[in-house]
Amino acid sequence: MAAPSEEAPQPRRPFGRRLLTDPARLFQHNAWDNVEWSEEQEASARSKVQENSSQLLPQDKQEEYEVNAKRYWDDFYKIHENGFFKDRHWLFTEFPELAPNRNPGHNEDSVREHIYKEESNNEGLGSCENGHCSLETRAENQLNLMKSMPKFCTEELASQKHGEVNQSYGDYPGSSASYRILEVGCGAGNTVFPILQTNNDPGLFVYCCDFSTTAVDLVRNNAEYDSSRCFAFVHDLCNDQSPFPMPDESLDVVILIFVLSAILPEKMQCVVNRLSRLLKPGGMILLRDYGRYDLAQLRFKKGQCLSDNFYVRGDGTRVYFFTQDELDDLFTRAGLEKIQNLVDRRLQVNRGKQMTMYRVWIQCKYQKPAAPQL
Repeated sequence: MAAPSEEAPQPRRPFGRRLLTDPARLFQHNAWDNVEWSEEQEASARSKVQENSSQLLPQDKQEEYEVNAKRYWDDFYKIHENGFFKDRHWLFTEFPELAPNRNPGHNEDSVREHIYKEESNNEGLGSCENGHCSLETRAENQLNLMKSMPKFCTEELASQKHGEVNQSYGDYPGSSASYRILEVGCGAGNTVFPILQTNNDPGLFVYCCDFSTTAVDLVRNNAEYDSSRCFAFVHDLCNDQSPFPMPDESLDVVILIFVLSAILPEKMQCVVNRLSRLLKPGGMILLRDYGRYDLAQLRFKKGQCLSDNFYVRGDGTRVYFFTQDELDDLFTRAGLEKIQNLVDRRLQVNRGKQMTMYRVWIQCKYQKPAAPQL
């Protein structure tokens, strides 16, 4: 098991820097950010992971989950449609590169304050169902757009049902745009639609793809879908013969939100390499994903582990739990430079159920080096 990175997270607000030892105080707030873990808590988490990973699934079962990955994600979306997660409006504070002003110097204190206020207004934070644990509250309003965190790895590109992708790089969807964003693993659109609603830049074009045909159908059939500003397509990241609808070095931003963790670990480097090639010089990959010892990892039982820190949920979908060093290695090997790589350890409280939930996420920004000036 890889050791946690020694790199310290970026500064957080003072109220987040707390070692919580008084249970009576836990229910005064819905969320605490940058919570410090005691040595006992860290040891307990490590012990739980050792226990739930002591029995690996047989190789034939592991191969079955890989071969049928697309079917499991299609089934997930057929069951939940667009009612599993809330829209991710927090994206614009965590990733100001997605907002109209695209100000990378956005003050992080105000970022955290905004998110804290947003979460404090919600009950039932960090909902978990069948091993799917979200950053957001479970949406009671079924009209809320959804995105399943991780997803995919097997597919056919856009079928006739979704329209053929024009292979001519002189004329491709979004070719006239001045700022191009690709979200990988778009689910039912709860990242894409907030971007389209919030960012009114006339030069913006958003691509979004998913492993699941059912998920892409949900995006394309949504009333908010605007084909003049967005192109949704089915795509298998793990198939390097599956073409993208845009040429290399054409994207300003690639978004990976709880997506890379759903891919077979041995295939992750090739996936990151492919995405890196799509970026313009100066373009950036934005990632948020599961960190080691997150609540979702600790809840797995024996018999659900595929390999170190890689598990299968009850519905057949899979998830990996990262360290900072692992992600840094993936991105730097793809020729990208680190802008941000931090751990967000958060305590969430469901006051209705009197339940505390310790979440661990990793957030990264990695940039393609700018082209040398002649």
